[in-house]
Amino acid sequence: MRLKDRVALITGAGGGIGEAVAVRFAKEGARVVINDVNPDGANKVADTIKSAGGEAIVIKADVTNKPQVEAMVKEIVGKYGKLDIIVNNAGINRDAMVKKMDENQWDQVININLKGTFLVCQAGMMPMMEANYGRIINTSSIGSLGNIGQANYAASKAGVIGLTLTLALELAKYKINVNCVAPGATTTPMTKGIPEPIAKAIADRIPLKRFADPSEIANMHLFLASDEASYVTGQVIFVDGGISVGI
Repeated sequence: MRLKDRVALITGAGGGIGEAVAVRFAKEGARVVINDVNPDGANKVADTIKSAGGEAIVIKADVTNKPQVEAMVKEIVGKYGKLDIIVNNAGINRDAMVKKMDENQWDQVININLKGTFLVCQAGMMPMMEANYGRIINTSSIGSLGNIGQANYAASKAGVIGLTLTLALELAKYKINVNCVAPGATTTPMTKGIPEPIAKAIADRIPLKRFADPSEIANMHLFLASDEASYVTGQVIFVDGGISVGI
């Protein structure tokens, strides 16, 4: 097992990519902490893991709330004595053309996608620094390269890249590897609402001609969380079927 006895916190793990990462990590021996604003989804994922013989708990916390994030990390360390892996997966989109985008749409996306990632990194890296070990995997997106109607989302995901690169430099001396996965179009609850003609047009632009399955994104998270990636830090890895090659 590639993550045997590792303790992994995964935000936004109540569905989609986060769920796939949680399930995969548990299969590889990790003790998984599931964080999500959707308690039903989080509990369902935890039950799935436990029914398969894995270990998982659910901790509710708003990633944009510093005291709640700090309390979550304290609870994890209190229960397990450590925190080895963080996957910052929580994210939303509130799409609109810039001329029509209001401040609330901007603030919601920046707060959850960027500030939330920052707060979880800030709190979670403290026990990692004490242990002189850690893996932090942040989530950007193909959208970080720019997309019509997603100025807030693109800015947040580009910001995550800058945060990741800076943390990789700051935390290297503590043997904490910090990387970023940037998924392309993936079959998740966030994309299920895309009308079929638009979804087909998107898929046609992808060299592999299809959306990713969440498990395919989780494969990259597993590699970066494992000891196989011990010399990989400060990297942004696009898992996008090749679409970024042509941008």
